[in-house]
Amino acid sequence: MGDVILVTGGTGLVGKAIEYVINNEPEGSRFGRKPGEKWIFASSKEGDLRDPEQTKALFEKYKPTHVIHLAALVGGLFKNMKYKLTFLRENVLINDNILHTSYLSNTKKLISCLSTCVFPDKVEYPLNELNIHNGPPHESNFGYAHAKRLVDVQNHAYNEEFGCNFTSAIPTNVFGPHDNFDLEDAHVIPALIHKCYNAKKNGTPFVVAGTGKPLRQFIYSHDLAKLFIWQLREYDSVEPVILSVGENEEVSIKQVADAIVKAVGFQGEYSFDTSRADGQFRKPASNEKLLKLMGGFEFTPFDKALDDTVAWFVANYNSARIGKPKA
Repeated sequence: MGDVILVTGGTGLVGKAIEYVINNEPEGSRFGRKPGEKWIFASSKEGDLRDPEQTKALFEKYKPTHVIHLAALVGGLFKNMKYKLTFLRENVLINDNILHTSYLSNTKKLISCLSTCVFPDKVEYPLNELNIHNGPPHESNFGYAHAKRLVDVQNHAYNEEFGCNFTSAIPTNVFGPHDNFDLEDAHVIPALIHKCYNAKKNGTPFVVAGTGKPLRQFIYSHDLAKLFIWQLREYDSVEPVILSVGENEEVSIKQVADAIVKAVGFQGEYSFDTSRADGQFRKPASNEKLLKLMGGFEFTPFDKALDDTVAWFVANYNSARIGKPKA
């Protein structure tokens, strides 16, 4: 019998990207499917992971040997600020159920997906894997951040007490096909793509909030998928790994917006609303540990990844996650 890999949150942005890579890389290659291997991409419809019995039933149904845990209650800044307890409690329940059921099921390996929001608010840059717990996270999403931090604590505890091979990944800002493009709740790239698409369709100006000066590290979902597959196959430490492009790959929000305007083919009025807040100027993360372990990795150039994402959004507009249209 080959391995069975269960991906929770399997129909989201990163789950879909892993499915794409597994189905498109050559079998037996570094990022491809191994012969006899079975991959299960589970959606929230298959079971409520906040419920221990439903989580157990999911594991009994598929009998996974390995788990990539992507499922989480997520939201934009506004939701994180408004529902701190909900984000803390529901994510703690989901994570605890997945980790404990993985332990009870003798899962060979579990990788959980964290977020750069786990890092302390006051921290030296670049972010690295050693300073996760060196101070409280940012006030705006401390519920979600603490729930994710706790996964790292639990990984170490399961490893020490039971010898479990549990670890975690910390991606920077992810984007790509199958993202959440809901204007009320999307992250910066999918929100700007949707906004620019609407501006082109309606013949209205494309206005970007803020000055466009802040810098961010963005990772294309298909690249991140390969890094998760690498971590599953080749990384066996309990310590988390930052999965990211290098600090030298930071791009400004203006560069992002310029690239979107070009990719969408928008020719109307385009400006920045400098009365709107910019947020943090930059929060670079180091991928030194990742590259040292992997021996290098070729990331998709940002403009190419953005072109592919815009092309996917335009082609799949009617089925994409775009939120409810305003009445």
